[in-house]
Amino acid sequence: MTDLIILNAHILTMVPDHPRAEAIAITGQRISAIGKTADIQALAQAQTKVIDANGRTVLPGFIDSHVHLFQGSAELDFLPVGGLMDLAEVRQKVLDYANARPEEPLILGVGAFYDLFVGQDTSPCRLLDSILPDQPFALLAADLHTVWANTSALRAAGLLHGADMPEGSTVVMGDDGLANGVLLETGAFGPVLALSRTGGRDMLGYVTGDDPDPAATAAEREADKALLLKGIDHVAAHGITTLHNMDGNFYQLELLSELEAEGQLNVRVQVPMHLKNYDPLERLQEAAEMHEQYNGDKVWSGRVKMFMDGVLESRTALKSRAYPDTPDTQGEAVFDPDHFNEACRIADAMGLQISVHAVGDLAVSRVLDGYEYARKHNGKRDARHRIEHIEVISEADIDRMKALNVVASMQPRHAAFAGFFEPPQPNTVLYDDECARSYAWRTLRDQGIPLAFSTDWPVVPVDVMTNIQCAVAPVDLGLNWPDQSQTLMETLDSYTAVNAWLAFREKHHGCLKTGLAADLVMLDGNIATHAPNDLSKLPIALTICDGAITYGGDEASGGIYW
Repeated sequence: MTDLIILNAHILTMVPDHPRAEAIAITGQRISAIGKTADIQALAQAQTKVIDANGRTVLPGFIDSHVHLFQGSAELDFLPVGGLMDLAEVRQKVLDYANARPEEPLILGVGAFYDLFVGQDTSPCRLLDSILPDQPFALLAADLHTVWANTSALRAAGLLHGADMPEGSTVVMGDDGLANGVLLETGAFGPVLALSRTGGRDMLGYVTGDDPDPAATAAEREADKALLLKGIDHVAAHGITTLHNMDGNFYQLELLSELEAEGQLNVRVQVPMHLKNYDPLERLQEAAEMHEQYNGDKVWSGRVKMFMDGVLESRTALKSRAYPDTPDTQGEAVFDPDHFNEACRIADAMGLQISVHAVGDLAVSRVLDGYEYARKHNGKRDARHRIEHIEVISEADIDRMKALNVVASMQPRHAAFAGFFEPPQPNTVLYDDECARSYAWRTLRDQGIPLAFSTDWPVVPVDVMTNIQCAVAPVDLGLNWPDQSQTLMETLDSYTAVNAWLAFREKHHGCLKTGLAADLVMLDGNIATHAPNDLSKLPIALTICDGAITYGGDEASGGIYW
């Protein structure tokens, strides 16, 4: 029995031998036929739902290969301040939000830009006190690597007088001996975010990798599942059918598996084990247990996530030379090299995939050292180990990535030339000669290095079409910045087939071929004729995951049903 047919479509299959089609049939959870409209229409039966695409583009469901689902879901309910460049703009939003929520334990603004505090003579703590003095209040940076907190929040979190921190995390202290409100990296700001209405459960997979302790109550679990469902609906509305989470713990795997058992999980999710720099290597056994217990089609593990450094904006990204405007720092190394190398060896020997956050060129180099160390001890295998972000890379390490078969996992909207974040001023976080090796999508692709694209939601919105536009039509920043633009088909491939391959799922989903999972998205127009600079305005009309419509339908798709 054919359940659903889409006719008269501009189908991009992402199958090299058969890249185009006009119609597709779905039976149950699988693609049962794909080809010409006349042939597929003949498969329709009385009970078959038939959609006339009327020339719209259909392609495999988008795979966002770097997200933080729990945090992104939680941020949908917090106060958005992204894009605001002045604390005066933030003030009224905060006051309105706080007045409407008198019982809120922490007023948390999310998506904050560093520009809010640039050039200020007063400490961030005092600046936030002037907005909201008597209630815990904090701003979470868009990149998830810095929190600015007021005095009340610092006191409630036990950080006002400083605290011992794991390597790579810092409670910045003022001249008065008190915390000045700047909390760098997860070990420092985790206690503040734990004050929020979620109790920090949404952040545990990111901050520590631990599960809630004590165990979440039944009511808290149901609240967290409801929160996840909100986020899942949000990503489905953007044409996404699969997520690779970049933080994880058993708790998230349990919640997602419960949602799947209840028939409510409308997206596929991979959840890794997050190994922290202070974790004993024996803890990698948890990653093996996650892999053994969770290996289904919709919820699975099989990967270890680590951090090697921070971010450029806070000067915590690890670079091979000091920052131009901060000559006393090269950034922060999160892991000791020997500890990291051994972690890579053990995880690789277990057959697990590894993904590591590395922004600065020295961080990228140290990750490659770890992957090389693992290969030397364990032998060469099809590991598909990943480096996340790669915002600066050396020429030598481009060659090493190729030699080690390492995947570049990058986010178009992060780039200086994406038009989302303000590009850095000359000689602040980058030297002029580093620009050519920054956000080097084209350079890496031309070297034959597999290139995966993603959003890093909630660091940037999970809007895939805007990210595609950023890759296809980046902003010209001038002489020091070479053109790193991608073709449309390269970009779509990096959001579909490449990302399925990256997770060892290329025989299950990621392209449109008979027998594969029925994961697809219909755009509300023909992407091939849409102006590159206008792709962000091309809406999602329909999302189908595992054969079920997860977004859109009769009205949204404009479909005609027989």
